[in-house]
This record gives sequence, structure tokens and C-alpha cells, in this order.
Amino acid sequence: MKKDVVLITGASSGLGLEIARQVIATNLYRVVLTARPNSLKRFQSEDIIESNDIILRPLDITCPEMRAALISEINEQYGGVDILINNAGFAFRAVVEDVSEENRLMQMNTNFRSPMELTRLCLPSMRQKRKGKIINISSMGGQMAMPTMAVYSASKHALEGATESLWYELKPWDIKVTLIQPGFINSKGFEKVKKTELSQQSSEEKDSAYHQHYVNMENFIDKIMRITPYTSKTVALKVLKVMRAKNPPLRVAGTPDAVFFKLMRTLIPQRIYHWILYRCLPNINKWGK
Repeated sequence: MKKDVVLITGASSGLGLEIARQVIATNLYRVVLTARPNSLKRFQSEDIIESNDIILRPLDITCPEMRAALISEINEQYGGVDILINNAGFAFRAVVEDVSEENRLMQMNTNFRSPMELTRLCLPSMRQKRKGKIINISSMGGQMAMPTMAVYSASKHALEGATESLWYELKPWDIKVTLIQPGFINSKGFEKVKKTELSQQSSEEKDSAYHQHYVNMENFIDKIMRITPYTSKTVALKVLKVMRAKNPPLRVAGTPDAVFFKLMRTLIPQRIYHWILYRCLPNINKWGK
């Protein structure tokens, strides 16, 4: 029996790597794992080597030529992608005033525009076969916005909106579309959050207008991500469940706390909801002074 082809972006570290491990362990799929060219060597250090069912390929998802070449190869060699997992992405930590247009475009291009383009390239073969799955990985930033993460939240909100539209558009071909919404994950992912040139300055300079924003939010997120019991494996198992499901839902909470925050936003009147969150921000009385 021909194995379904699974394409996972950003698979050399973090959540992408854990998803890759879980999928490979099933021995049910032919898996194409991608990473930036300079990160491809990480697979070997994680004991993931090429075989008949494991294909390792370099991919900068923001590069049109690399995207097109990869999908063309998969179409020709393996009959197309059956399950696309859009996982690759990154985050800028910066208040709106510290984000340049170049920064903004870089964030949107990586987290929204490129996953959508990769999806577009995979759809013709899925429509022809009248089956397939698109699994987009969102984050807490896609469900709620936090200070110092505006442009990141914008990119994930855009991904969530487009995913919902895809759910309607692709149903006539029986192509399933699911959005995985993780909450806070116990990992070192927060250490990889990038700063813009301006946000780096604001973070370091004590007399900066936004210095307290950065210092307090960084410590706050650091603490949450160290104490939460949920890990990348928690989310990866949810992804695997969606892959195996005949009719997965549009939205799937990646962690239990994601369910809590969704209920909180749904059930509490908006004015009260935002007031509660604002008062919960760390040392908020020091901000703006």
C-alpha cells in the first residue's frame, strides 16, 4: 500500500522536530522534512537520516525558487504532497513603534505569506486526488495579542483567517484543513525570539519609553514557559491525531490552556476581558514612567 507523503516545514528543531519524530515513529508515512540550508545538519545530530521513507531537503520557505523546486520534486517522485504541515516560523519581540516596515514584511512573509504560497503549490495534486490535509500551526499569539508581540500576533491572526477560508474552499474536494492552536509550551523557544534593532535598544536602555515593557514581559513569558507542564510532545501528539482523523475539526487546541483562554475570551464580556488581562500584566504600574 502506498504511503501518504507528509511535508513538514521547520522540522530540524523545536515543535517541528518533535512532530517529525512522532510521525516517523508510526512508520505509516513517507516524510519529507525541511529546514533552512544551514540547519540541515541538525537532523544527523538528532539521529534522523535519509531512507526510503525519510527525505531531508533544504528549504527557506521565503524563497520562491526553493518552494517551487521542492514541490515539483515531490510531485514527480512521489505523486504529490498528501499532508502538508506548515510549522516553520519565527517571532519578533517588539512594540509597534520599534518595528520597521522591513521587519514587518519579514515577519508576515515567514509566518503567513510563505505558508500560504506553499499551500497553493500543494493544492493542485490534492484536488486531482480529491484528498489531502493542510495542517497549519498557530500559537497563543494567534488567539490573543500581547504587548511587545504585535507584528507576530498579526502574522498568526492572518494565518488563522486564511486557514478558515481554506476550510470552506477545499471541502468540495474532501481536502481537510485544520488549525492547531498551542498554548504555552515548556521549551526554550522563548530564547529564540528575535528583537528588531530598535526593540533591542529599547530593551537595553533604561531611560527608553518602552524599557519596562520589554523587561517585564520577557521575565513574565520566561516564567510561564518554564512552569507550564505542556511540552512540544503534547502538541505533536495532537498533530498526529489530526493526521489520522477522518474528519478533523477546523480548530484544535494544542494544549489544555489554549482551551481555557478560548473560553475566557468567549464567555467574558470584551471590556472586562481586556481589563482583566491588562491588570494581569507584570508590574504594569511601572510601564510608561
